[in-house]
Parts: sequence; structure tokens; C-alpha cells
Amino acid sequence: MKDGDLILITDMQNVYTAGQPWACLDTEAAARRIAGLCDKAEGCGKDIRIAVTKFMPPEDPHGTWADYNVQYADINSNDWMNELLPDIQPLAERYPVYSKSVYSSMSIPALRDAALHAGRVVITGVVAECCVLFTAIDLIDLGCKLVYLTDACPGFTREKEAAAELVLSGLSPLHCLLMTTAEYEAE
Repeated sequence: MKDGDLILITDMQNVYTAGQPWACLDTEAAARRIAGLCDKAEGCGKDIRIAVTKFMPPEDPHGTWADYNVQYADINSNDWMNELLPDIQPLAERYPVYSKSVYSSMSIPALRDAALHAGRVVITGVVAECCVLFTAIDLIDLGCKLVYLTDACPGFTREKEAAAELVLSGLSPLHCLLMTTAEYEAE
């Protein structure tokens, strides 16, 4: 952990838990690691900021997002599926929560500004090969240094998680560092 880091918690919502329509591997364990990481960040005496994003369906969708709203209407209308995980909810009470209706968290102006002013952005959350990867690539394009926590970014399958890590490893170490939460905490 370093002064100036921004820990970004991406879309840790109930729909991604075991048994749900968009279940990712080990989402609940990743949520516990993320919550523990944030607790350590709060008590480490360093200037570390934390932000949470939440995916919500587009209200006035265009193009394929209109199709998305039709295909996933049952998920979009289910309040419980769209709630943040229980381990993440206490963080949402202490830190800013930003709603987004596209994959990249950098679509949110206030969050993009926070990222541009951070020393590094530490990315966590779901889905590794979708919202997390889109956000990571946008962060890199913005010129932000990225830390991708491999055990805090669940994907739909191990192969898809590995594919996201492979893409980002090609941008390491200049743009992106890949590490576990334990390695990050020990920095």
C-alpha cells in the first residue's frame, strides 16, 4: 500500500454470487479479501482513498444496450440482485458509491478525476474479463498507473480470469502491476 493509492471496488453486487445468473468464481471470498484490504488501508496511516461502483441498467439505452435491457429485464428489475454484497455494504456507507450503466468505471467524471489525481489505482471487483478489464484499459489510456489484484477480480471462469490477466500482463510493469492482495498489503 502506498500513499496516494485509490482502491476501486467494481460492481460487487449479489447477481455475481454463487447460484445467481452471472455468478463469478469465488465472488464471496473476493469480497471478504476486498473488505479486509480496505480495513487495513483505513488503519495503515497512509493517504489511501476508496471508491465503489455499482452497475445499473441504462435508463435510456441506445444500440445494443437496448437489447441488453430486454434480455436482462428480470435481473435489471431485481433489487436484491443489484444490491452490493454484504461484505461491501459497510464500505459503501463510508466511501463514495458511483452508479454506472456501461462497463468502464471511467465513464463517471468524478471517478475519472479521482483516478487522474491518484498515485495509482488499485482495481478490484467483477467481472474480471468485462467491467474490470474495460476499466483497466481506460485507466491505462488515461495515463494512470494500475495495480490489478488477481485474487480480488473474479471472472466467470478461470480461463476468462487468466485471459484478462494475460492482456494486462502484456502492459506490465510500465502501465500495470499484477499482484495478490497479500502482496499489495505487504508493499
